Amino acid sequence: MNFTDYIPPIIHALEKASNKIMEVYALDFEVELKHDNSPVTIADKQSSKIIVNALKQFNIPIISEEEQIPPYEERKKFNKLWLVDPLDGTKEFIKKNNEFCICIALIENNKTVLGFIASPTQNKILIGGTDLPAFEVPFGANNIFDKKWKITPKTNKQKVLAHSRAPFSGTSLKFVRDLEKKYGKLAIIKKGSALKFFDLVKGKADFYTRLAPTMEWDIAAGQAIYESIGGEVVHFYDKKPLTYNKPQLKNPYFLAKLKKTKL
Repeated sequence: MNFTDYIPPIIHALEKASNKIMEVYALDFEVELKHDNSPVTIADKQSSKIIVNALKQFNIPIISEEEQIPPYEERKKFNKLWLVDPLDGTKEFIKKNNEFCICIALIENNKTVLGFIASPTQNKILIGGTDLPAFEVPFGANNIFDKKWKITPKTNKQKVLAHSRAPFSGTSLKFVRDLEKKYGKLAIIKKGSALKFFDLVKGKADFYTRLAPTMEWDIAAGQAIYESIGGEVVHFYDKKPLTYNKPQLKNPYFLAKLKKTKL
């Protein structure tokens, strides 16, 4: 199956899940704690059901944050799989600051090859992957492959770092200071969730570093899309690209930047 065959039904599912998320967002919803003490809401669960049901038609295994995850002895046999975060940025969703999204990635042989990031509050979907340009498609677009949605990244005069809303400290603070020695004063974009990849892919940010725990479903979609415009997401220390469907589904600390950008 060609990548373009996946895209229309996934776009439809993302729009449907986004509408459901926004219905919950408008309410005084309850917050539960999972076994790892991370929060979850009915929006996470309902979005997951919609996305998973849509992906089942492709007969490819699915790993979603909010569904039962197969043991590694089973997962290691998967040559292809979908990674799904049905509501990335649940803490931001709870704070009602609009900084949350839905992430879907297709993994082949441990590499991310196709990604979707939907912003329910902006009504936009970021798409890209191997041999597929990056697109930013509005909800309800008649032709999602129209060339007017294709992204042409801008170039910044001042280097821009995308970062979580957590304060800089330790290694992350040193990294910022080292970058500023090379490039001068950085502009900083602080934002929750994988929405930071919108800024990276569109050229509004030049770097994104994460020196805190993340899971594979948080980053795989963004990596696939960013790679489609010449970006890379690499291990912070050994600079090797992130890989997926590992025995443990946690990511190492990582850095995202354009491949041509030297550190």
